[in-house]
Amino acid sequence: MIKSRLGYTLLLYALLPQALLHLLWRALRQPAYLEHVAERFGRYSVTAGQPLVWVHAVSVGETRAAEPLIDALQRKYPRHRILLTHMTPTGRETGVTLFGDRVQRCYLPYDFPFAVERFLDHFRPACGILLETEIWPNLIHACRKSGTPLLLLNARLSEKSARGYARFARLTRDALGGLAAIAAQTAADAARLTGLGA
Repeated sequence: MIKSRLGYTLLLYALLPQALLHLLWRALRQPAYLEHVAERFGRYSVTAGQPLVWVHAVSVGETRAAEPLIDALQRKYPRHRILLTHMTPTGRETGVTLFGDRVQRCYLPYDFPFAVERFLDHFRPACGILLETEIWPNLIHACRKSGTPLLLLNARLSEKSARGYARFARLTRDALGGLAAIAAQTAADAARLTGLGA
């Protein structure tokens, strides 16, 4: 597990300059990509004054799909605040439109060990919920290490994606095995995830 995750992490560091250039390139069309850049490395100015349930919705579609879940969580756990994380400005803007001040929001950091550990140390969520196909090995490892239950909900995995993940079988198996639970969209999705080690 350590060797496969180490190789993955070294590759992330090698791709970091390209990721930063990508942010700059996207910012030419959408300047919001240059806002809150520190959050992408686990540095946050906002704090939570109460226990948190963390929900990760990458962009617009996942954020809209999360609405009934977030509404249900707020009814069920009124003493907890929802922390909604995103990866894109459009997802973040959609969160503002749908929830206003009812949730706290920020970017989920890139999957570097130091960044995800900072994120967890800063917010200390009671649990985390990833939506659809968010399999981040270092994040999952850090959650397991810190005792933060992490769930993958509304999970989907196409045959093409499953073949891609199978190329990194050990890394994928270890990541999926670190999740507290997975709820798949369909029996076929569940079978593909199980075949990869879930």
